[in-house]
Amino acid sequence: MTPNKFSKLMQRGLGIVGQAVLIVIAVATVLAVFQAVMHIWQARTITVGDLLLLFLYLEVMSMLNHYLGTGNLPVRYPLYIGIIALARFLVLDIHELDALRMFALSSSILLIALAILVVRFGHVRFPYVDCPTQQTDNN
Repeated sequence: MTPNKFSKLMQRGLGIVGQAVLIVIAVATVLAVFQAVMHIWQARTITVGDLLLLFLYLEVMSMLNHYLGTGNLPVRYPLYIGIIALARFLVLDIHELDALRMFALSSSILLIALAILVVRFGHVRFPYVDCPTQQTDNN
């Protein structure tokens, strides 16, 4: 199916909006890193929660960098961010969590880690084909 003028225009417009949103996310992440560093500087202490928050920001920036460099976004990056966010929540609120919630958070982290392993195994075992003609040429 050949795209018509309207679909080409919409695709170009959505691409521009997508790039603008990526710029907003990048600027917001850099500002959040700056705020976190200033908070650490003013408190004159570094906590595990602060380090995990900086790792969250680092993963977001890494995800943006990978997307801008390749044009695709592996599923692993949001999964990494989810693990770090759950670990940070677990570390910060450990005194207020009952055993059941602590078990649920730990289980969630384990399930996400297993999902990352499955995704990695699937990628190695069944690599992506860049274009449909590659698959037919190799067979």
